[in-house]
Amino acid sequence: MFSIALITGRGQKSSSDYFLAGRKFSSRSLAASTLATQCSTNSLLGAPAFVGFSLGGGLIWLQYELAVPIAMLILLYILGPARRQGVTSIYEVVENNIGRRSRLTAAGCFLFFRSIATGVTVYGSSLILSFLLEIDLWLAVFILMGLTIFYDLLGGLSAIIMSDVVQLFLLTTAVVFALAILGDAIAWDFFLTARSETLSNDWGFSGNDYGFWPMLFGGVFLYAAYYGGDQSQSQRILASRSEEETKQVLMLNGIFRFPLVLLYCLMGLGLASLAQLDKEFIPSLPLMVDGTPNYNLVFPVFILNYFSPGFVGLVLVGLIAAAMSSIDSSINSLAAVTVEDFIKPYLQSEVTSETLLSYGRVSTFFWGCASVVFSFQVPSIAPTVLEAVNKIGSMVNGPLFALICIATLITEVDEASALVGFWIGALSNLALAVFLPEVSWLWWNVSGFLISALVFVIISKGRGRGVMVVFNVSGDSVSGGFLKREHKNIFNRQYKLLLLSMFVIIFSVCWYLDKL
Repeated sequence: MFSIALITGRGQKSSSDYFLAGRKFSSRSLAASTLATQCSTNSLLGAPAFVGFSLGGGLIWLQYELAVPIAMLILLYILGPARRQGVTSIYEVVENNIGRRSRLTAAGCFLFFRSIATGVTVYGSSLILSFLLEIDLWLAVFILMGLTIFYDLLGGLSAIIMSDVVQLFLLTTAVVFALAILGDAIAWDFFLTARSETLSNDWGFSGNDYGFWPMLFGGVFLYAAYYGGDQSQSQRILASRSEEETKQVLMLNGIFRFPLVLLYCLMGLGLASLAQLDKEFIPSLPLMVDGTPNYNLVFPVFILNYFSPGFVGLVLVGLIAAAMSSIDSSINSLAAVTVEDFIKPYLQSEVTSETLLSYGRVSTFFWGCASVVFSFQVPSIAPTVLEAVNKIGSMVNGPLFALICIATLITEVDEASALVGFWIGALSNLALAVFLPEVSWLWWNVSGFLISALVFVIISKGRGRGVMVVFNVSGDSVSGGFLKREHKNIFNRQYKLLLLSMFVIIFSVCWYLDKL
């Protein structure tokens, strides 16, 4: 990874090289990089903890994946126009179509919530390092982040993408190998008896966070906001060589994410079955501050106890490398937003590319240090790192995605209406969290979006401003009246069919597992 960073870093001359990798990578490489970040150390720690242990969720987490293909379909409408504008930060689109204040609002929310989520990733990754080296957590954090910040400063997005492709292979191989070892340790029929329901027909209004409907509808808005409104993901999608390749990145993510998540969930289920057979397995887990077993470490403990020497080192080195990749992706995106949205607009027009590159590296160092601070607050947020990452963003995911949809799909936007809608949507989610805790947090993604959009429309109409919706993503200048839709050339038919087919496949797998 350091060699890659050294080689790629020497050829960087501008912030575009540093943040967008010069737009030289193929859609397949960008999709693999996005998948590696999505399904990395957080998943290997959080998925087994959720599926088989602390929350007893079982395979109901697979319901969440039904939302991914639908979210990718929606984003074919959104990210096409954004890529056409050639922006580095997705929030630049907000300023182009709404206004400067809206851009700063969206970018500021991203910086706040993504930095906290990055702290969650740092915490989860440092748990592994702390456990392996038998050192304090704070020392593991500083070792991991010292290496990661240095690597990120050198290579930028080019090094991140190149290493991600390798690490995706490493992680997938590690999980497949772990499943093979589990297959030798437990019987298949016993494996299935440990499974709880896969499809939970619950609306999530009575204390159950993970019912079918909140995971489907909430998941659609969460993933659409994550891939389309979170710079850590949209940055690599916007780094594609063309608008057509932007669509390919979205399509590939919609298809290949589910097989990876299925492997993680099956591994969690297998580890839960193993824990019933091996009575020493759970007592061997490190303890949390409150004295309960730290289920986030079931996979590393399994590796140490059941893998042969040599394989232990290979898998754990792969885990740490993947952790570094996930962290540096987030730090790079935080630096990109800092430079593009908050620093560059206030610089003189004749500022050089080298100066912006320097600002980018300084911002990278700053956010790396901030992530270290946030990582020590993670245990108080949620019982598993997987839940923590998703719960943090759900507070503003819906309103933020509504703002980006308004920027890309609405013409002649009244900025005051858009901003009022955004803040009312965010405050409504806060009210739900405080006064209606029995409502699943997954619904925050839906309610925040709908309330923000509805308030925007009502205020715009009240101020005598029409709402014009543009639905043509082909690049032609086509607009229509409110709720009029132009369906011509919205996206290639093959992408739509592939993503809808993937939705059917995911539902079929969930239904089959539920009926076993």
